[in-house]
Amino acid sequence: MAWVLKMDEVIESGLVHDFDASLSGIGQELGAGAYSMSDVLALPIFKQEDSSLPLDGETKHPPFQYVMCAATSPAVKLYDETLTYLNQGQSYEIRMLDNRKMGDMPETSGKLVKSIIRVVFHDRRLQYTEHQQLEGWKWNRPGDRLLDLDIPMSVGIIDTRTNPSQLNAVEFLWDPAKRTSAFIQVHCISTEFTPRKHGGEKGVPFRIQVDTFKQNENGEYTDHLHSASCQIKVFKPKGADRKQKTDREKMEKRTAHEKEKYQPSYDTTILTECSPWPDTPTAYVNNSPSPAPTFTSPQQSTCSVPDSNSSSPNHHGDGVSQASGEQLQPSATIQETQQWLIKNRFSSYTRLFSNFSGADLLKLTKEDLVQICGAADGIRLYNSLKSRSVRPRLTIYVCQEQPSSTPPQEQQQAAGSGGENGSGTPYVYHAIYLEEMVASEVARKLALVFNIPFHKINQVYRQGPTGIHILVSDQMVQNFQDESCFLFSTVKAENGDGIHIYLK
Repeated sequence: MAWVLKMDEVIESGLVHDFDASLSGIGQELGAGAYSMSDVLALPIFKQEDSSLPLDGETKHPPFQYVMCAATSPAVKLYDETLTYLNQGQSYEIRMLDNRKMGDMPETSGKLVKSIIRVVFHDRRLQYTEHQQLEGWKWNRPGDRLLDLDIPMSVGIIDTRTNPSQLNAVEFLWDPAKRTSAFIQVHCISTEFTPRKHGGEKGVPFRIQVDTFKQNENGEYTDHLHSASCQIKVFKPKGADRKQKTDREKMEKRTAHEKEKYQPSYDTTILTECSPWPDTPTAYVNNSPSPAPTFTSPQQSTCSVPDSNSSSPNHHGDGVSQASGEQLQPSATIQETQQWLIKNRFSSYTRLFSNFSGADLLKLTKEDLVQICGAADGIRLYNSLKSRSVRPRLTIYVCQEQPSSTPPQEQQQAAGSGGENGSGTPYVYHAIYLEEMVASEVARKLALVFNIPFHKINQVYRQGPTGIHILVSDQMVQNFQDESCFLFSTVKAENGDGIHIYLK
């Protein structure tokens, strides 16, 4: 029994010795000289945890947050940007929230900031032609605005401003320390900027963007603080509600696995941070009136609208190699293409097509040009590129009667058969193209072709049966056969003032 107890003591002492040795080894490995926290944090397990934790110096905390009180669509896939449907003319609240932490941006504490709310195009191609698109909308909807503030419902906004030339933007001052809500109304609908084809076209998406500025040392609100935006589509009244219901019903019919690919619908829309809109804010001093800022879109900042002088084909005509009516050649250089655009009254698009050669411009389809330039200018540019002139409504051929010994009836028969006059000279006819089917147009074109003073022409007659003279009226011109041939002669008027023209 004593032997057994002694064996237990020996074994226990050996285990203690081994454990002490192992501890001493750990102590040597983790000694003060060899220990490094960076080496420990470099282990894979710590790397994984570290990547999910932002460092203090890299924490990004937006100073403001804007929330629009409108539900997002449930038919948007995961990781895609949210889409919100709005009704035309309905007031929607945008809550302006102060998201600053204690001590953030002390220079704005107790001071007002300025925010500009805009409705802009989401599609990049439409952004390039925004100025033309908005001008076309303004032409079709005179006196209307794309975006308005519902001032009676808004809370906490000060010194609201709108500009008649800035139809898609509103601006105001507000105090971040106080509750602020801006109620907006969007009056344009998405299908107004869709080329009309067969009906049922999908409307283009817009963006609601909010840009906020603080005062600079001169008291002007030009220092950018924060920008955020969201994607929207605008429908006719109650159309957004129907679209939301349709999307919800479609999602309910999907399987659980398919629903996992889509994000849920939220009651409100949070505007996500974005770059500031490319606009230079104008002076906006709080206690002194100043002109309202001019909205500058990406397109407007690079090209100007042609004025009344530049609408003439001869404007900027010096030194231009290609004539106004000349077709643009595929071999035209970039400079020649620019000159051709100016000569053909497309000067407002020279910056837009600044890198286009003749071949590049000619490759664009009619749909491309309508999308880029709008319906009116797009069709006009397409017709100019294809040299499509206006087809005349009526064409007649006229030959001036020559004095000769040949009787007039035989002379008319010879001319009608393409024969020769008495001197052996063939009858030469001139084509008269009428864009208007009126008698005055006939007289004007005859005067132009045969160098007759237009004010000298008193009447135009047509020789009828048995040689009677019939006054040419608008109704007679409308009944002319296309490509009819006439001999015409001039006779001095009875009072000696002016001449009469006779068509035979």
